[in-house]
Amino acid sequence: MHTSVLRAQYEWEPLEPGLKLAVTLRHLATGSTYADLMYAFRVARNSISLFVPKVCEAIYLAYKDEVMPDEITTEDWMRIASDFERIWNLPHACGALDGKHIRIRKPPNSGSLFFNYKHFFSTVMMALVDADYKFIWLSVGSYGSASDSQIFRDSELRPMLEDGTLDLPPPSPLPNGETDIPYFLIGDDAFPLRSWMMKPYSRKRLDHDERIFNYRLSRARRIVENAFGILAMRFQILIGTMQQLPETVDLIVLSCTTLHNLLRIRKRADLQLFADEEDNNHNLIEGQWRQGAQLTDGDPGYQRNFGNAAGIDQRNYLKNYFNSEAGAVDWQENMI
Repeated sequence: MHTSVLRAQYEWEPLEPGLKLAVTLRHLATGSTYADLMYAFRVARNSISLFVPKVCEAIYLAYKDEVMPDEITTEDWMRIASDFERIWNLPHACGALDGKHIRIRKPPNSGSLFFNYKHFFSTVMMALVDADYKFIWLSVGSYGSASDSQIFRDSELRPMLEDGTLDLPPPSPLPNGETDIPYFLIGDDAFPLRSWMMKPYSRKRLDHDERIFNYRLSRARRIVENAFGILAMRFQILIGTMQQLPETVDLIVLSCTTLHNLLRIRKRADLQLFADEEDNNHNLIEGQWRQGAQLTDGDPGYQRNFGNAAGIDQRNYLKNYFNSEAGAVDWQENMI
């Protein structure tokens, strides 16, 4: 009898799912350590370390089909491109691509794999963002030592762009145009210049028309910088140095991006508190996300501005289009 009473006294009741969720959300939103959470919620630290990865995975699996589906149809790409044209005056754009570093503690026996060009340990998240600040494709867990160009080269995204299995819409004329132009993503100098990837001219001495092209492209590309900035502002765990193993870090990043998209869909008005805006003359009004700590840019590597003939021809066509009556916007001359 005495033994059974002692056993009953020391048996732990399972933690409520709601409590696990509350602890995890506090961890993601504030970056509070497991030790701080232990005292705030009266839950053992080792228990927190066990259930946080599981809750993060559950968040991702529960909402990914709604907010970040694996398959994007041609009709979906058409809607994304329509948004880029309507909001950012950039027709045929289907997303802006960039990479950011997530600080981590050096994993055991990892050598210099996670040591990046900024001299800290990290993993890299690379993301494609639509015109509405939502993440539509995501790669997580790349070594911090890898450049954006390497990560993109080895990703599932590049071969799908090259062989057409990403299901981008077929080429069609730009507004007021006659020539069929492929749909494309927007990148920076880390990415190859192709008909499916447009990026700015990078020469030091640009002529007038090239500067207009760069303005029009970079204006739309701000969307990915805003998305990363808002993500980090909402989920402070991404700003500090994560103490978890890389596998758990990946689950945390996936859950944060999933929640970011969910908030964008269900609480759209809140975004105006954070994102960049433009005044009536299209001058930039910086969003609140720029006032806080920000994620570190990915290493561009040595890809530079190399391009093939199709990419060069398409960029030149877009340059001429943006400087023509058919494709110019009223305010662009004041922005260069």
